[in-house]
Amino acid sequence: MSHPYSAVLFDLDGTIVDSAPGITATLAYTFERLGLPVPTPAALLAWVGPPIMDSFRDLAGLDLADAHRALDIYREKYLAGGAYDATVYPGVGEALRAIHAAGIPLSLATSKPETPARAVLEHFHLIEPFDHLTGASDDEVRSAKKDVVEEALRRLAGSGADLSTPVLVGDRHHDVEGAASHGVPTIFVTWGYGSPGEAAGAFAVVDTPEQLLGVLGLVQRR
Repeated sequence: MSHPYSAVLFDLDGTIVDSAPGITATLAYTFERLGLPVPTPAALLAWVGPPIMDSFRDLAGLDLADAHRALDIYREKYLAGGAYDATVYPGVGEALRAIHAAGIPLSLATSKPETPARAVLEHFHLIEPFDHLTGASDDEVRSAKKDVVEEALRRLAGSGADLSTPVLVGDRHHDVEGAASHGVPTIFVTWGYGSPGEAAGAFAVVDTPEQLLGVLGLVQRR
C-alpha cells in the first residue's frame, strides 16, 4: 500500500506529550534560584516548545553567561524529575505505532535536547516506533528547529529512508517555519500550545490523532 508521505518527523512537547507542568515548574525553580521574579504560569507557557536558550535571551533578557547559568540550573532540576511531570496526549501513542506498523520511517524532531527527549519517550514506553530520535544537541548548539529538521533528514537519509515526500507534525510556528526552510510541509496539531495563528503556512490542521492518521493516509489499527 502506498502512502502520501514517505517519512514522518514528529515534534515532542505539545505534540506527543503535554509537558508544560514539568517545564513551567522547573522554570519557576530556575528563576527563584537566580533571584529573579517568577513569571506568571500563563507567561511561562510561551517557553514550551521553542529552544530554551532563545527564551532565556528573548523572554528573560539574560545575557549569554547568565543564560548558560540558568540552563545548568534548569537542566539539573528537569532531569531529576520535571521531565516526567507530563502526560501523553490521548491517541498519540497509538498514532505513532500505526505509522511504524505501516513501515513509514519515523523520526523525532524536537528542540528539546536529545538526552531528556529520550528519557521522556522511554518513561512513556514510546521509543519503539521511532527509527531516529533527533533533537537539539545537549550543548544547545543545534537547537533551532530548522537545524533539528536538517539533522533528522540527514539521519533518515543515512539509514536509507525515502525522503521524496517527508512531512513534519508539530504544534508551534517554529515547527512550520523550521520545516519549510527545508521544503518540508507541516501538519499542525491543535491540541498543543500553539495559537491558531501559528498554523499559518501549514498545509493541514488536525484536531485529533485520528484526523492526523487520515491525512497520513493511514487507518488506525485497533
